[in-house]
Amino acid sequence: MSDLGEVSRRLVAVFAADVEGYSRLMGADEVGTLKGLTERRAILDKLIGDHRGRIANTAGDSVLAEFGSAVDAVKCAVEAQAALADANSNLPPGRRISFRIGVHIGDVMVRAGDLFGDGVNVAARLQAIAKSGGVCVSGATYDQVHKVLPITFADLGAQQVKNIREPIRVYQPSIPTRTKPRVSEIQSQHLVFDKPSIAVLPFSNMSSDPEQEYFADGITEDLITELSRFKGLLVIGRNSTFTYKGKPVDLKKVGAELGAKYILEGSVRRAGQRIRITGQLIDTETGGIFGPRNTIAN
Repeated sequence: MSDLGEVSRRLVAVFAADVEGYSRLMGADEVGTLKGLTERRAILDKLIGDHRGRIANTAGDSVLAEFGSAVDAVKCAVEAQAALADANSNLPPGRRISFRIGVHIGDVMVRAGDLFGDGVNVAARLQAIAKSGGVCVSGATYDQVHKVLPITFADLGAQQVKNIREPIRVYQPSIPTRTKPRVSEIQSQHLVFDKPSIAVLPFSNMSSDPEQEYFADGITEDLITELSRFKGLLVIGRNSTFTYKGKPVDLKKVGAELGAKYILEGSVRRAGQRIRITGQLIDTETGGIFGPRNTIAN
């Protein structure tokens, strides 16, 4: 063990970032890519420092950092992606240098300032499944931050990743937009894992009885649960969709924020022993409506 140097352990928030398509970018324009990477690393490194993080390792297009706080790590990741998207906004898609970031709370080994261990591996796998310009965080990280940060999270479910024995619960935080996104960028948010994505918004209570609010919420939760049984669907979790409860919404904007290709919305009306449930499925890209459909129960 002495040959390895002194090794210590600690629990940290691991932040792993990597450039998407780096080899392709270098093959197309080495000088321009290196210049762009240097500029974006300056942005990323500064934000890591501003959020009390420490860079443990860097290898060209990748960055590994540690944070004492999961809140600081996720806040840094989200702000970094917003700043990097701004830096890319005036470039054609083929020349953009975009990072993918993963964040995980885990026990790590530290040797000569570098990080090793399962905690690092999980963060790296989360980074690998994040979309270009996006962030993925583990369930352990989400549990620490979702009540603290004013960020919407999409629940991507349990994901089986390479060389990790147990599936990882994955959440995708929304990234604030500093510049108006292009249509192609909004569409690209729906391509996570190549599955059609759907968000079920809280159904409205159309009854005069406010007590029926719980019934309407129950219908919404049951729909989310049942849709989650289909392996071919990516269903946005309740914690993300219920942030829109009782608010007027722009469905295209909601679709972009949640990464949802489709949105299911509707209402519940209960009068005596009769229940009317109305729902419609909306394509967030085109605004097209599949429905409405009514179900009347006695």
